[in-house]
Amino acid sequence: MRILALDTSAKSASCAVWENDVLLAESFINTRLTHSETLMPMLHSTLQNAKLQLGDTDYLALTHGPGSFTGLRIGTAAVKGLCAGLQRPCVGVSSLEATAYNLLGWHGYIVPAMDARRGQVYTAAFLCDESGIRRLTDDCAADAAGVLTACSDENLPVYLLGDGASLCYNTVGADSRVRLAPAHLLFTRAGAVAQCAAAHIQKGEAGPARDLGISYIRLSQAQRELAQRQQSAPSGAD
Repeated sequence: MRILALDTSAKSASCAVWENDVLLAESFINTRLTHSETLMPMLHSTLQNAKLQLGDTDYLALTHGPGSFTGLRIGTAAVKGLCAGLQRPCVGVSSLEATAYNLLGWHGYIVPAMDARRGQVYTAAFLCDESGIRRLTDDCAADAAGVLTACSDENLPVYLLGDGASLCYNTVGADSRVRLAPAHLLFTRAGAVAQCAAAHIQKGEAGPARDLGISYIRLSQAQRELAQRQQSAPSGAD
């Protein structure tokens, strides 16, 4: 099983080729360049480094949210276009679950946190032990102070990672269990996306690209402003 995996859910971007539990090649960029500038060149260079062509892949995988609205749309459009041309199935995975896979094999709570702005993070809680990674909570938008809600065992460490991890650490770091993931594992990596996707593919969760959706979690700023205007507008006469 050969998977081409992409992540464009945050400021960083990543691409990887995964084959039968082996990471063949991976690229990661965390600069000021936009995803529209970097994604396709990075994809082609990653395939070239793996000595493969696009048509050599069996599945495409990507993070489908939560995260940057623009980034998610760029990644989703790219995967849908590639799947249509290649006639390959795809699988979308939670950005937070994929990020948690950075720490697969660690022991304790894993709490990815992605900057959602307005003082909030997109977050979820996972438990990692000898059996693998188990989800404890659904993806949500929450205040930084609430990220430890599901971490009830006082004897287990809590690992924060993601581009919102520092915000959370500054808020809940007084808890002696809380630790920041090391810098090289802090952000979502496409290799982890691929490994996460492989688990979903084995459960039969891959499908056609037309079924691929985006998990925004909350409304965009434009949608919020529109809703506020509609609520404040005087109601018309009957």
